Amino acid sequence: MMESISAEVLLGAYSKGVFPMAEDGEICWYSPEKRGVIPLDERFHVSKNLQRTLKKGVFRVSMNKAFREVMLACADREETWIDEVILESYCELHELGFGVSVESWDQDGLQGGLYGVALGRAFFGESMFSRKTDASKVALVYLVEWLRQKDFILLDTQWMTDHLRQFGGYELARDAYHCQLADALECLRG
Repeated sequence: MMESISAEVLLGAYSKGVFPMAEDGEICWYSPEKRGVIPLDERFHVSKNLQRTLKKGVFRVSMNKAFREVMLACADREETWIDEVILESYCELHELGFGVSVESWDQDGLQGGLYGVALGRAFFGESMFSRKTDASKVALVYLVEWLRQKDFILLDTQWMTDHLRQFGGYELARDAYHCQLADALECLRG
């Protein structure tokens, strides 16, 4: 079994709209016909309940303080696409400054978070987890604010779920996605 996927291969794949997942001990590569996207403009929606949680300051949020722990928590489910190869590959991306995690903490420790890949002005969300109500949602709101401050234009969620739709998430056809991706990566050319 390979130790990891090289950063060069991973970043090259992301720049073409392709991402890996582990399945039955093998690395499979995907480029869905319809791609999930969360808007970074005013269409991003935060529910009233989540706004209350944010105002109460239930969770302390950090970035890049527990990347490996976030990945391990995301993998801790009945079915997962995060195996040892994926774990080590993304931890290497993190060490190189491309892998990003957002963590939600309370007095009991790490309660939620997410991780993904930042490349150019695109963020590729990989996975999120929550041990307490709203912990991952708080991390997502924090991520969106950070992406806005850094002038990102694309938040790719790979596939769309009902959970992501509540934030204003929607699907893009592959061609439309590739146009947005090209715009987001324009700053890397040149």
